Amino acid sequence: MCGIAGRVNLTAPIDRAELFEMTERLAHRGPDDQGYHLRPRVGLGHRRLSIVDRSGGRQPLGNEDETVWIVFNGEIYNHADLRSELRALGHRFKTKSDTEAIVHAYEEWGAVGCARRLRGMFAFAVWDEHTQTLTLVRDRLGIKPLYWAPLGGDLAFASEVKALLAISALDSRVDDDALGAYLALRYVPGPKTLFRGVQKLPPGTMLTWRRGHLQEERWWDLGDRAPMEVPPTEAEAALELRERIDESTRLRLMSEVPLGAFLSGGLDSTMIAASMIRAMDGAPLKTFSVGYREEATRADSELSWARRAAQALGTEHREVLVDVADALEALPRIVWHLDEPVADPSCVPLYFLARRAKEEVTVVLSGEGADEILGGYHVYQRLTAIERWRSQLGPALPASARLAGLFPSERLRRVARFIEGPLAASYHGVSRAFDDAGRARLLPHAPPIPLTLMLAPFWDRSRGWSPLRRMLYFDTRVWLPDDLLIKADKMTMAHAVELRVPFLDHQLVEHAWALPDRLKVHRSVGKLLLRRAARGRIPRFVIERKKEGFSTPTAAWLRRGLDGLLGDALFGSRSFTRDRFDLAHVRSLVERHRAGENLSAELWPLLILELWYAQLSHTARAPSRTPSISNREPFHAAS
Repeated sequence: MCGIAGRVNLTAPIDRAELFEMTERLAHRGPDDQGYHLRPRVGLGHRRLSIVDRSGGRQPLGNEDETVWIVFNGEIYNHADLRSELRALGHRFKTKSDTEAIVHAYEEWGAVGCARRLRGMFAFAVWDEHTQTLTLVRDRLGIKPLYWAPLGGDLAFASEVKALLAISALDSRVDDDALGAYLALRYVPGPKTLFRGVQKLPPGTMLTWRRGHLQEERWWDLGDRAPMEVPPTEAEAALELRERIDESTRLRLMSEVPLGAFLSGGLDSTMIAASMIRAMDGAPLKTFSVGYREEATRADSELSWARRAAQALGTEHREVLVDVADALEALPRIVWHLDEPVADPSCVPLYFLARRAKEEVTVVLSGEGADEILGGYHVYQRLTAIERWRSQLGPALPASARLAGLFPSERLRRVARFIEGPLAASYHGVSRAFDDAGRARLLPHAPPIPLTLMLAPFWDRSRGWSPLRRMLYFDTRVWLPDDLLIKADKMTMAHAVELRVPFLDHQLVEHAWALPDRLKVHRSVGKLLLRRAARGRIPRFVIERKKEGFSTPTAAWLRRGLDGLLGDALFGSRSFTRDRFDLAHVRSLVERHRAGENLSAELWPLLILELWYAQLSHTARAPSRTPSISNREPFHAAS
């Protein structure tokens, strides 16, 4: 796990000081080492967190004749098999690192062939001296982030946006379309970012620069996998799923440093912890959980569930408590690590959980991704049922839709609106903030693009599929990489902790995708097959526990503890709110929330946006120093 950065120029020589500054801004991702590769028109920078081949895996790393160079962030779990295959084909290895397997795989099979053979999480850049090309590649699910910036005929890339902001020519102004998306979803769906001049490389995609020309290619898409022609029985499917989870977990124990697990006491994380214990042959497993100080003694708290699960599994369990004072102190730093605003309140507890884990381990496994591949969210169950009702209403549908305004509660009116419109118009994922009307009121002088139109490209691919498959595909393409995994990566790497996600092994994901809907969601039960697979492996009380998101008490925090920060941020003389939003409307939102109405879903994104904006000019400053960099290590320089 590392941080990578670099630049390739069409005509101008590489600025060493700029490359150094870009790489230094990623030091938190890789505190163990740094390295550079410099040629007249290309520069690659690397910050290393040493986990595999700690003594020999320095980067940038080249092939035998140093005509192909790579900087790599991630882990390749099948690198030993690749190494054996490549050796048989005549390639010579000088390290034991997984990074070198990518270099030789690129030489042997090309960029697309190489990417398709990798099993793991990865974002990497390969410079090919023969063809004068730079190729950027991101893993299938988007577990590892990769940003890039077009600079005329030049191109720059990095693991985090803050590294790109070291480039004075970068257009770091706010992208208005991306702002509209953020206000609706609490994050910006790729490939956009909130910066006009910066893009995310989408998951399963590669970008090739060759003498100033760019070509983007999607090399993997979950939707290309067909459903099973002969579905298994529930018992057969449960057994195979359990075996696949065990295999994926075992592969992710590859490490030369201590590892542990995040444990919430829910189905997903407990299943991963149990698989780890089976694979570790009696070695003790350290587990970590987080909760809120106000709820620490409650019998139904998240900590209580995690504590019970840890006791049942026999782990060495650790806990960390968070309160509003912690949030107040850490929020600016959290936003700095996020690069662009991601208004997911769970960033706060995750930040402190990773900090606590770092005291004892460097690698942690977690249960992220199970909901998106196996149908865990309640909304999947509700909307699947609504789609059935909608298809059965037929001619009565218009009359049903007209009744929407007569329902007494917003929840029932929302159900009526779901029945009225097609799925692509009603489902925008599990994360929401302002609806179209709310965004229009917030931005009266520049009404944002309707969310349905903005997200249409993600829905077009899934026409004709079942409602559940369409929702799972949408969340895997949008919500998972641009909120959940970005948050997970940035909050753990803030403390140089590597997070691994066994449920998102691409072979497991493809297998789950091919399974019939009935094995994922059945009436009011989500993740049906995972619950069946967990029988006899984890405690019954975990399996039967209802799905509960890890809620953060933002409503209470914004009324006390963060209320002063909220007011100062939104209404300060240099606030983003004053420049862009209807200030009177924002004041009314704050006043209504303070009076008891829960508007935290709207106010939290505005607070995070302001904290991001306040740091933007600081982060984008010119390099603070011009280092003296010799041609000796850690630089690989042209002779």
